Amino acid sequence: MIWVAGGTFRMGSDRHYPEEAPVHRVTVDGLWMDRTPVTNRQFREFVRATGHVTMAERKPDPKDYPGALPHMLKAGSLVFKPPRGPVDLRDWSRWWKFRFGATWRQPTGPGSSIAGLDDHPVVHVAYEDAQAYARWAGKDLPTEAEWEFAARGGLDGAEFAWGEEFTPGGRHMANTWQGAFPGQNLASDGYERTSPVTAFPPNGYGLHDMIGNVWEWTSDWYASQHPADAAKACCIPENPRGGREADSYDPRQPQVRIPRKVLKGGSHLCAPNYCRRYRPAARHAQPVDTSSSHIGFRCVVRGREAR
Repeated sequence: MIWVAGGTFRMGSDRHYPEEAPVHRVTVDGLWMDRTPVTNRQFREFVRATGHVTMAERKPDPKDYPGALPHMLKAGSLVFKPPRGPVDLRDWSRWWKFRFGATWRQPTGPGSSIAGLDDHPVVHVAYEDAQAYARWAGKDLPTEAEWEFAARGGLDGAEFAWGEEFTPGGRHMANTWQGAFPGQNLASDGYERTSPVTAFPPNGYGLHDMIGNVWEWTSDWYASQHPADAAKACCIPENPRGGREADSYDPRQPQVRIPRKVLKGGSHLCAPNYCRRYRPAARHAQPVDTSSSHIGFRCVVRGREAR
């Protein structure tokens, strides 16, 4: 873990997506943060020690999904599959497929494996899976403010975790998408999917993969914008400073009552033509019951205990 001394910073952005606004000052206490996202190797140790079964490996309870088609109520997770031709970028179902049998052990579905991927971030973990790992490890999940403060690496207000230029000197600083998403993946950074968690340079605090590779869970409930008085709130784990559980439901799907948490950091699927969320200020709403092939997590420990 890496010690991140606390401080006050400008959280959010007024220059990009509306959910990132408004910029406001927030104070974060010092904490220890995992140097990298949790890897397949680390998650395997947790599963072996506890017998934990992830949500993607469990058959959904029909009572939790009224109206769902019976043949869809099977264990699985969302897997990215590039379309064969041009698609409407407003329709994410053209490249996301719910694949039965997709799990952290089989990241692209039955027949796949994580052989040779021990140092890649674990994926297909829902919020409760990340929580369970954190408890087992004696840690917590970061709040959104803690995560964003750490991601900035001491560069308050900078566009990216490493400065103002996306590829300084032509160098790729994170695992993101090159080409026209979702069909053209040039993989100029060397990776088509996930990458080893130390494949790209760390930020100013020594933290790897704060941008790109996989989105990361935080403990905050999602709200459509930062509250204007957010700077007055205390940075307490699970304190919904970014929103309340009751406000986190997707207003576009009033029939679906699954609360959402904040994801941070973007992933290897973030592209200039579709998802410019490879920035510390960027955020995304994710239902707590939903996992995918590009979502992982890292943990924190608060206070100055020796690590």
